[in-house]
Amino acid sequence: MSHSIDALQRSLAPVLAPLSWVYSAGMRMRAGLYQRGLLAAWEADALTVSVGNIGWGGSGKTPIAGWLLGWAESRGLEALLLTRGYKAKPVTHPYLVTPGALAEEAGDEPLMLATMHRKAKVVVDPVRTRAGRWAMERFRPGLVVLDDGFQHMAVKRHVDLVLLRPDDLAGQWNRVIPAGSWREPIAALKRADAFLVKMSPENFTRLIPFFSERLERFRKPVFSFQLRPVGVTHVLHGNAEIGFGGGAYLLVTGVGDPEQVRRSAARYFGYPPARHLVFRDHHAYTKADVLAMQTTARRLGCDAILCTPKDAVKLGPMCSEEFWRLDLRIDFGPSALGSGKPFNTWWSRRFDAFNLRRKDVLEEAREAEEQTAADMAAYQEESADREDDHGQK
Repeated sequence: MSHSIDALQRSLAPVLAPLSWVYSAGMRMRAGLYQRGLLAAWEADALTVSVGNIGWGGSGKTPIAGWLLGWAESRGLEALLLTRGYKAKPVTHPYLVTPGALAEEAGDEPLMLATMHRKAKVVVDPVRTRAGRWAMERFRPGLVVLDDGFQHMAVKRHVDLVLLRPDDLAGQWNRVIPAGSWREPIAALKRADAFLVKMSPENFTRLIPFFSERLERFRKPVFSFQLRPVGVTHVLHGNAEIGFGGGAYLLVTGVGDPEQVRRSAARYFGYPPARHLVFRDHHAYTKADVLAMQTTARRLGCDAILCTPKDAVKLGPMCSEEFWRLDLRIDFGPSALGSGKPFNTWWSRRFDAFNLRRKDVLEEAREAEEQTAADMAAYQEESADREDDHGQK
């Protein structure tokens, strides 16, 4: 959340607070209707994990969703990602995103995930129950990832991952729309199976007492993760490099937390960008934007224009030789309020435990079906014997 919006909300707190209470009550009522089964929810025949957050803003949902798709691939599983596709305008719904799709049709984040995880099925549809049924019939995935799904309770999930920003635990704590950035009141956090916070291990460790104060009541683990640059890839040719050899670069971002990208790039290369051009999150780049980038880069003596993976899928068709993509990897750090294991270990155990339970349930159902068939066959045989006896008499 920008400082200007936060300042405005705080200055208007006396007016916005009553509206926030009404909104919170409505969200609690809606959640209760789903929990009691009074509002219908569809369940996939595979473990479904929701990646969501309690408030708006860049909390790292897309990188975590991408990590889950990659994890599934490493296990030999086909994964399905269901997303509404923010600002996507597909020609039809459901829309299966392919690496060659247009960003304006698929949406920038779905296209980025489909390009980076080509064995996964990424489906865009604002009606995710419709997309889920359509995709399950065609692909039979072993894992379903529900993107930005914490509030989307029309799709049942077996694991709810809630991503928190540090500010969610501080200044924004329980400040619900329109008085703050939270989409639901604090009671909604009871639905979480785990919390994830994007921050360095050092900062996470320092804040563990703070996590205990805010989150211990929910008795769920809290995990840390960070996005770490591992190199750069040429947008046009796809060749990977470690860096620019000390050369100047222009940084271009259209993401939720541009300052974090700038810090990460400066730390990785050992020096900051010559300039950082910041665009709004999900910005639709134009040829005029690209021309301005090229002009700025030449004026500053930059041989490279660096962007994020999300920006690269939108800029791709318009890029020239100067454009490079910053390659990022998720590193999981320490955890709190749990066993002390990192998230990837916790997740693998959770997935395996679910499949064991599902296997047991399916085995019981199969045995029950076989027993019913055997009972029916025995009954029919008895009936036939009685009819034969009756005929002989």
